[in-house]
Amino acid sequence: MAKSSRPWYGRDFGLSFRMGLTMFLLFALYAAFILILWAVRVPWAILIIVMVIVALSQLFLSDKIVLWSSGARLMGPQEQPELHQIVTRLAQLADLPTPQLAWINTRLPNAFAIGKNPKTAVIAVTRGLVERLNSTEMEAVLAHELTHIKNRDVTVMSLASFFAMVAAFIVQRFFFFGFAMEGDRRNSRSGGGGQAIIIVWLASLIVWAVSYVLIRTLSRYREYAADRGSAILTGHPGYLASALEKIQSGMRMTPTRDLRQAESMNAFFIFPAVRKNSAMEIFSTHPTLEHRLNRLEKLQQQMEKK
Repeated sequence: MAKSSRPWYGRDFGLSFRMGLTMFLLFALYAAFILILWAVRVPWAILIIVMVIVALSQLFLSDKIVLWSSGARLMGPQEQPELHQIVTRLAQLADLPTPQLAWINTRLPNAFAIGKNPKTAVIAVTRGLVERLNSTEMEAVLAHELTHIKNRDVTVMSLASFFAMVAAFIVQRFFFFGFAMEGDRRNSRSGGGGQAIIIVWLASLIVWAVSYVLIRTLSRYREYAADRGSAILTGHPGYLASALEKIQSGMRMTPTRDLRQAESMNAFFIFPAVRKNSAMEIFSTHPTLEHRLNRLEKLQQQMEKK
C-alpha cells in the first residue's frame, strides 16, 4: 500500500495531552468503582454476567445496530463512483484499507464512520450531504471519517465507556441487582446487606454521571483530532471549514421531526443533528462550530508557513 506523502506539520501535543489526561481520569474513576464493589463484597458472578453482556453487545452488535438504526445501506462500487474514487485515494494516503461506503436516504446532511478496526470499517453518507457539498468539501468530510478509522476512535470510545455502561446497567436495574446482592448475603449469612446495596447504587450513579461528562470531553477532543487529520490529508483546512458551515446551514433547514429522529446518532455524526450549538458544550459530543473553525484557521496559517 502506498505511503502517505502528506507532511504532519507537527503534532498537536496540547490536544494529545488533554486526551491522555481525560483517559487517565476515566480509568482512575473506573478503578475506584471496582475497589468500592470489591470492598462491599458485590457478588462477582453477577458482576461478571453484567460485564459479559455489555462486552458482547459492544463487540458483536453495536456496529450493526448503528447501521440499522440509521437506515444505512451498503453501496456497490457502481453507486456514487466519485465518492468511491475519493475514499480510495484518501485511504491510500492514510495507509488504510479502503472502507466500504453506505448510503442513507435522508435530506439531513451528515456522515459517520463505524467499525472496530480498519478492515471492517464503513463510512456512511447521507443524500442531503452529497446534494449540498461540492467535491472538495466532500473530500474533506471523507478524510475526517477516515481519520476516525485510522485513530480507531470507535474502539477507543467503546473501551472508555465500558464501565460507564456497567454502572448504568446497575443504576437502571437497581431492584434486580439489589435483590441479587441481598440473596447472596443471606446465603453467606453476612450482615449489612441494605447498606451495601445503597453504597453500590450511589457509587454506580456517581460513576455514570462523572463518566458521562468525561466521555463527552474525550469525544470532543477526538473530533478535533479528526478535523486536523482531514486538513492534513487534503492539504486544505478550508475545505473542511466550508463543509462544516454548509452542514450547519443544512441542519437549520432540516425539519424538527427529522432532527429528532437522528438524535441518537449524534455521537457518530461529523456534526450533531441540532439547529444550533448547545450553550452547554460540556455535555456535547462535539465542539462548537466556532471552536472547530478557529482551530482549522490556525492550522491553515501553520501550513502556509511551511
